[in-house]
Amino acid sequence: MAAAFLAVREERRIPSLQHEYHGIELLAPAKDLNCGLAAIHAGADSIYMGASRFGARHNASNSIEDISRCVQIAHRYWAKVYVTLNILLRDNEFDEALRLIESLHQIGVDGLIIQDVGLLECDLPPLPLIASTQMHNNTPDKVAFLERVGFHRVILARELTLPEIRSIREHTSVQLECFIHGALCVSYSGQCAMSYDVGKRSGNRGECAQPCRKPYRLVDEQGRVLVDRQHLLCLKDLNLSEHLATLIDHGITSFKIEGRLKDPPYVSNVVAFYRQTLDSILKAKGIPKRSSGHPLWDFEPNLDMTFHRGYTTYFLLGRNPSMASLQTPKMRGRWAANVLRVKGQHVWLDRDASLHSGDGLCFFDAQGELRGSLIHRVQGPEILLDHPEGLQKGSAIFCNHDHLFLQRLRKTKTCRKIQIRMALREVQDSYVLEVIDEDNIRVQTSLLGRFPTAQKPQEVMQRMGVQLTKTGNTIFLCHDISMDLRTVPMVPVSSLNAARRDVIEKLLQERERVRHERIVPICFPPKDNQRFPKKESSYLGNVLNRKAEAFYRRHGVKRIAWAAESGLDLEGRQVMHARYCVLEALGHCRKGPNPFPSASRLFLEDDEGKRFETIFHCGPCEMEIKGYDRTTKNTVAVQDTLVP
Repeated sequence: MAAAFLAVREERRIPSLQHEYHGIELLAPAKDLNCGLAAIHAGADSIYMGASRFGARHNASNSIEDISRCVQIAHRYWAKVYVTLNILLRDNEFDEALRLIESLHQIGVDGLIIQDVGLLECDLPPLPLIASTQMHNNTPDKVAFLERVGFHRVILARELTLPEIRSIREHTSVQLECFIHGALCVSYSGQCAMSYDVGKRSGNRGECAQPCRKPYRLVDEQGRVLVDRQHLLCLKDLNLSEHLATLIDHGITSFKIEGRLKDPPYVSNVVAFYRQTLDSILKAKGIPKRSSGHPLWDFEPNLDMTFHRGYTTYFLLGRNPSMASLQTPKMRGRWAANVLRVKGQHVWLDRDASLHSGDGLCFFDAQGELRGSLIHRVQGPEILLDHPEGLQKGSAIFCNHDHLFLQRLRKTKTCRKIQIRMALREVQDSYVLEVIDEDNIRVQTSLLGRFPTAQKPQEVMQRMGVQLTKTGNTIFLCHDISMDLRTVPMVPVSSLNAARRDVIEKLLQERERVRHERIVPICFPPKDNQRFPKKESSYLGNVLNRKAEAFYRRHGVKRIAWAAESGLDLEGRQVMHARYCVLEALGHCRKGPNPFPSASRLFLEDDEGKRFETIFHCGPCEMEIKGYDRTTKNTVAVQDTLVP
C-alpha cells in the first residue's frame, strides 16, 4: 500500500523521536459552513467546528445539516471534520448532549473534542475522543492518563516549551496536537474564571467576555499608579510557522490553527500559507500529509495581511518578554510611514507607502489611544483621509486593512483538485479507459459500441485526449493521458463523455470505499480504576456534574470541589493562573535589574474600579490573579474548601 497509508507505530517510549507517520495533519477552524469549505479548498487536512450547542465558542454554532455538508465535502478529499463539545456540562444537559453526539455519529463526523470527563461515564458511540486544551494538558502524567482512559488525541497546552513537548512525547503514544497560529489565552486554558468572576460569563461554558483584552492600571497597596492604563493581560498572536519541522521532530502529528470566530478570507489566507510551508517540509522529510488533493490558489498568502496583534512564539523557545500586546488588542498591521504634515483631511507622508484608496490606516494619538481612518485618495506622498483627527507631525501610521488583498480573498475562486492520470487501451475487440488518482486508486470502464477506424489518427487521438480529460467541476484534474491503440477509433463525443462520467463516478465510489477501509475501529477501554495523577481536585479541576465527580472518584481522587460555575464565591480565590508575567512584560521582573521599587501587594485595576490582586510566583515564574471583593472592590485572600 502507498506510503500515505502507513500506520503510526504504537511505542510506549520514543527516545529518538524517529517513528513512522500516519501523516501530518493541518487542522483549520470553521465558524460556519462557508469557513469550513474555505478551509478545505485552501488545503486543510481537517477542520473543527461547533455544533448547535455545547461548544467553547458560543457564537460559532452550526446545524447538523451544515456539519453534514462539510463532512460530505471533506471526505471526498479524505479530510476530516471534528466537532467541539468542549464545555463543562450541567447534570440536566447530558441527555441533550448525548442525543447530539449520536446525531453527529450518524452523519459521519470524525471525532469529538471534549472537556468534560463526565462524558466518559456515558455510553458513547464509537467516535474518536480528543482532549480539549481546556483540560490543561501540560504534563506527561496528565497526558498519559488521558491516553489510558480512552482519548485518541490530546491537544497540548499552548504554554509548553519544546523540551516539555518532547518529554510528553517520550512518555506517551497518543496523537499530539498543538496550536501553531492565532489568538492566545493569557491564562492556562481551562484555568481562567476571570470572565465568570466579573460578569458570570464562563469561558468553560463557551461565554468568555475576554476581560484579558481590556486596559488596566497596575497599582500598589497604597493606590499609587505604577503603570497607567495599558492592555496588561493582552497577548500577541501565536505564529510558529518557522518551527513546524522542529515540532514534527518532537512528536507533534496535528498542527492547529486557532480562529473559530474568524471569517472565510482569514481562514483561506492562513490555511494557504501553512499548507505551502508544511508541504515543503513534508516533502523534505518524506512524510505524507493526511488528505488528498492540491489547492489551486488564485492569491499569494500573506500572514501580515489578515488579523493579528503582532506575532510571538509564546513559550515554545523559552520565556519571551515581548509576547504582550500592551498598546492595543486590535490589529495594528504593517508600518506604512511617518507623517510630515497634516492640513484638514490631507496628510503628507515621508515615504511611498504603497497605499491605495479604500485601505484602512490606524495610528496612536497623543493620549496613546488607537484611532483609525479610511483612505479616500492617494496622490504620491499625499493621502486624503476621512478621519484624520489625532494625527500630528511625526505620527507613525500603520496599514491594517489592505483593500485590494482582502477583496481578492473575498472573491477567491481557489479550488482543490485531486490529480489523476488516464490511459486508453485497446483490449481485444474493445477499448478500456482507466483512471489512476494520486493515491494510486485505479478504476476503469469500457467504451461501448463499434467504431470505424479514423482516417487521420493523430488528429483524432488529440481530440479524444482533450475530450476525455475535461474533468470540469469535478474534484479531479487530469494532468496526463496515454493511449495504447493498435487502431484509432472514431468515437463519438457522446460516447467519450459517457465513458468519462462513468469512470469518474466509479473513482468517487472506490475512493469512498478505501476511505472507510482506512478508518481504525474505536474501542473504548473498560471503565477501570486508572490512577489520576492527583488525589485532590480543587474548583480548578472543573467538575460541574455528578458524572464528572464519579469519573474522578473512580480514578482515585479522594476529595473533589465543584467548579466555579457551580456558583462558587470567587472573592479572593484564584481566577487566573498564567505562565505569562505582567512584570516581565513591562521590563520590571522582580529577579531582574529593574524591579519596581514598591515591595507591597500589587493590583490590576480596570476602568470600573475593580481591583484584582496579582501575585507573582517568582520561583516557577508564574502569575496568579485573585477575584475582587464586591464590597470594597479590593481582593481578599481565602482558602479553597474541598468537599470530602
